[in-house]
Amino acid sequence: MKRVLDFFWPALGLIAVVWSVHLLYAKLASEAAADPGVRALLQSGNLWSDLKVIAGVIGTKLAMIPLHSYLLASVSTVCAYVALAWYDRIALIHLGRAQGISFLYVAVCSFVTYALSHNIGASVFSGGMVRLRAYTAKGLSATEVAVLVALCSFTFAFGTILLLGLVLVFEPQILAPLTSLSRHFAISEGAARIVGLLLIAFCLVYTLGAWLKLRPLKIGSFRLVYPRMPIVLRQYIAAPVELMGAAGIIYFALPSEGNPGFPIVLGAFLLSFSAGLLSQVPGGVGVMEAVFLAVMPGIPATALFAALLVWRLLYLLVPLALSIPVILLFERSQLGKGSKDVEATPKTH
Repeated sequence: MKRVLDFFWPALGLIAVVWSVHLLYAKLASEAAADPGVRALLQSGNLWSDLKVIAGVIGTKLAMIPLHSYLLASVSTVCAYVALAWYDRIALIHLGRAQGISFLYVAVCSFVTYALSHNIGASVFSGGMVRLRAYTAKGLSATEVAVLVALCSFTFAFGTILLLGLVLVFEPQILAPLTSLSRHFAISEGAARIVGLLLIAFCLVYTLGAWLKLRPLKIGSFRLVYPRMPIVLRQYIAAPVELMGAAGIIYFALPSEGNPGFPIVLGAFLLSFSAGLLSQVPGGVGVMEAVFLAVMPGIPATALFAALLVWRLLYLLVPLALSIPVILLFERSQLGKGSKDVEATPKTH
């Protein structure tokens, strides 16, 4: 069985690479095909002509944005992905398994994990498979990897709850324009502030549990340890940095005229990105456009779509493209290692 698995995992990695290349092309084509005329060209052309059409359409949209905006958006992207790597590091510290695993290894693993899960969807499954492959190679058990994945997911949710609570307390009017999308947003500003306070209260209760050092939860032989204060304090920093970095990409790519300010952009991002994750729509395609158009009527739709395209390129598609050679190199090294193990195994007669 071990010999079979030594070759199964690299084969699975190769499938992920092929899938990622196909997904990358499909996403770029869907962005370009928003225009009916371009859609007709794509339907009648071949692969080479389609690539030229897609590159031309995307290039035209991106040319609307000044260079300094790209630089600031790129810095925001780096901040977001460094914070995502910190998610993994925090979970490893919680498990007591941080020693012997360099931050560079953690950062590369985290980068590939989120590059795939953000684009493919089903983040717990797709991200869990990458982490299982990477961290079991460093000696973690499957149970420990499961706890790591769960804590990373909770860190993201914790940051979303905290920041959304703050946005609703200080910018409660953000929900009013969204009533055109769903009647569930039809609440008063006072009610929105109460919801925001409840979200913040949840974070405080979670922090209180860490301060009280609640006992571990035992289920048979499984032992679930409540995060301690050093872990929670790290979550208070890492999660907001990641989310504000991701939202900052859109904020810096938007034109200054009609820009409602970072808190509103952050709130729109949290609402739309969370809805996209819950619906398992990769990249929140369609959801983000609807929310941002409703919340920011003062910005032209073309400029808004260009800013969201920059976000998808920097936060989703460029990381996806960069993750492909990383997967290939990792699986190639593991395949070679597996082959050496097979050759070293003594034969029995």
